[in-house]
Amino acid sequence: MAKKGQVFRKYTDEEREDITLKVIHGKENMHSAGRKYNISWKTVETWVRKYKIQGTTLQLKPRGRQKTSHLNEIERLRLENEILKKFQAFLNQKQD
Repeated sequence: MAKKGQVFRKYTDEEREDITLKVIHGKENMHSAGRKYNISWKTVETWVRKYKIQGTTLQLKPRGRQKTSHLNEIERLRLENEILKKFQAFLNQKQD
């Protein structure tokens, strides 16, 4: 479990690919690769599994909720504002 304030090391795509290929080609096993590169063997296992399924260790799908474009949000609000103005005009017309 991560501790508060713990800093995680980021591995470049090349490092991940290199370590993964060494394990797949039998030059190292997951435990020795983990000790050698100072990472958990479970992380190495995850990279290897991902490589076998996807053919790469890169993250293919973006993770988490996607940010909406600021321009799309402005356009949506303008459209909503137009609809409300028309509805207000319709209500005023009914009252007259």
